[in-house]
Amino acid sequence: MKDNSSILLTGANGQVGYEVTRQANARGCGLIALTRQQLDIGDGEAVEQIISQLRPSLVINAAAYTAVDKAEQEVEAAMRANRQGPANLAASCHNHQIPLIHLSTDYVFDGNKAGPYEEDDPVSPSGVYGRSKWEGEEEVRARLREHLILRVSWVFGPHGNNFVKTMLRLAAERDELRVVSDQRGCPTCATHIAEALLILADKISEGIDISWGTYHYCGLPETTWHGFAKIILEEACKIGLSDHVIPIHPITTSDYPTPARRPQNSVLDCHKIMQTFDMKLPNWQEGLTTMLGAVTK
Repeated sequence: MKDNSSILLTGANGQVGYEVTRQANARGCGLIALTRQQLDIGDGEAVEQIISQLRPSLVINAAAYTAVDKAEQEVEAAMRANRQGPANLAASCHNHQIPLIHLSTDYVFDGNKAGPYEEDDPVSPSGVYGRSKWEGEEEVRARLREHLILRVSWVFGPHGNNFVKTMLRLAAERDELRVVSDQRGCPTCATHIAEALLILADKISEGIDISWGTYHYCGLPETTWHGFAKIILEEACKIGLSDHVIPIHPITTSDYPTPARRPQNSVLDCHKIMQTFDMKLPNWQEGLTTMLGAVTK
């Protein structure tokens, strides 16, 4: 970022927010990173007060309610963070002529499409979490022209809870695992998402003509939860996090019912962000290796 610019980051203690903070500080960016305890984006007055006081050159919203299953019961909490929060940020950014980068999710789609989802494919969220994130996107679009919505998928990283850490914990406790093999998606390392966000921030700060709108960004190649789990444990064994690889048996979604339905297909088409911003997609296995190395330190 330019020396005279500053970024306001919300959700600084989440998986992605943590990585944005770490990388921005390492680069010497003018970053103001706020956790949920410091700023509840569901509080419109608090959002306006902070933004009017700090007057950042850019806002990155990494704050969200991400408990997919609990959201089915905690509807109000999910909607406050994922719909009202982005609405508050976009409204305040509009008031002060500040662009906004907002993180969203593959869960806005129902997963019934055969191929990868493009940005303009019809949405059809099948649970409260996905619906709250979609409605948050719509609030941003309605209130602020100068926005980038970045949909990501299957996020993992060294900070916070995620599938990788769950597999490592279960592998240490059990002799075998059963993991869903009929859901496809693209794991994406929080480190890589943070890098992408800072690249976009740089482009905005350069003052070039930005193609505002919605973009997809995820890791390559696509896999299943079962395939992801196998590679996690194989890599953990290579670096000494585990002394052997336990059997992982494939199961179907119907064998593992959850309160919220998961998309069968979460694969996102990312050609638009690659072409528009000249960005390359990351290899999630490289991100996994980096994460596991960080976990061992």
